[in-house]
Amino acid sequence: RLTLKREVGIIGAVSFIAGSMIGSGIFISPQYLLSTIGSPGASLIIWACGGVIAMLGGLCYAELGTLIPESGGDYIYILKTAGKVVAFLFLFSFIIVMRPASATGIALSFAEYVVAPFYGGCTPPQLVVKCVAAAGIMVLAVVNCLSIRLATAIQVVSTVVKVLALAMITLGGIVMLFQGNTQNFDNSFEGTNVGVNSIGIAFYQSLWSYDGWNTLNYLTEEVKHPEVNLPRAIVIAISLVTGLYLLVNVSYLTVMTPKELMSSSAVAVTWNKVLGGWGWIMSVAAALSAFGSLNGTFFSGGRVCFVAAREGHMPDILAMAHIHRLTPSPALIFTTAVSLVVLIPGDFQSIVNFFVPIIIPILVLIAAVFLVLAPIIDNPQIEYLYVTLFIFSGVIIYIPFIHYKLWPGLLTKLTVFLQLFLEVAPAEKNL
Repeated sequence: RLTLKREVGIIGAVSFIAGSMIGSGIFISPQYLLSTIGSPGASLIIWACGGVIAMLGGLCYAELGTLIPESGGDYIYILKTAGKVVAFLFLFSFIIVMRPASATGIALSFAEYVVAPFYGGCTPPQLVVKCVAAAGIMVLAVVNCLSIRLATAIQVVSTVVKVLALAMITLGGIVMLFQGNTQNFDNSFEGTNVGVNSIGIAFYQSLWSYDGWNTLNYLTEEVKHPEVNLPRAIVIAISLVTGLYLLVNVSYLTVMTPKELMSSSAVAVTWNKVLGGWGWIMSVAAALSAFGSLNGTFFSGGRVCFVAAREGHMPDILAMAHIHRLTPSPALIFTTAVSLVVLIPGDFQSIVNFFVPIIIPILVLIAAVFLVLAPIIDNPQIEYLYVTLFIFSGVIIYIPFIHYKLWPGLLTKLTVFLQLFLEVAPAEKNL
């Protein structure tokens, strides 16, 4: 009987949630959010509301995770409640757009901080940034294929680095605040953009930085005592991240004027006003922070393909685990390949603006509907129609290949070949 091991304890669980959240935007999103909403006061309100939405969603997912103790997160919950067709439509969008877009956005964030010190005040070439992002994706793909324990250790270490980096930023800002540097908070709400589109895009940027609060639900079958550790980890991690985000943004606005913040392409590097010649430390910390967030994204994203294949919605090879290492390596390899394809044409801001989380509870659902519909109503674009058509185009694949199971014979031979080549075998549910 082959199953994935329960290797993730409470420290690892908190690290996967907090580590996936921190680093996916807090070092880059503040300038975009501020430029969109127009004022420091309004930006802090958006950050606080983003934390509330994440906590509401997290509490609901804590209950879902204890009632349905299977890995797969959103996919498995939709499958159990709305049925196979709706679950497949979600899956189709998730594995082709949502998860690769998330991984690519984080990888680009990581790459910008890696290359920023080498280009001074200049904008680094996109080709260089994308090559570094691709290298980061490949390294973490190998790590996750080799060992669950190693991937967990990387997540714990990177989370500690993230918290220390944010604590350093917060401490520096608080010191300057108590020294009387409060001029950037005068008339805090002056220039606020109250348009529907502005508020919606600002929430996109905020929620991008909070993205990852549901990470642990994707790997429930690998968490020790999930009925206890899942709710605890969610509450601890989201509370910690929300508090840090608010303090960090206050610190940013203490050290830099709103204009300086909005013109910065890498906030933590510009922040070296306080650290002087040691400003490069923040660049390294931000890069390691994004690296850990990317690791959490890969760890969780591969599990969705793995669970979907186990349920018959993906090729059988993706439901297999390595016979010695007990990692879902075929699913991880597939996720890596799709992420690299998305990386080629993508850039950070456009990826964030089209990445919207699925949130089930009514209060959070209202917020999600607003985020989706408000920009469409305020500023209709043909791209929104393309996204909608793409989501429903999954039906074209579902009917012949999933419902009627018209798998070509070649695919069966390919599955056997890959099973032998990758040394993987079908894995059962670990409940």
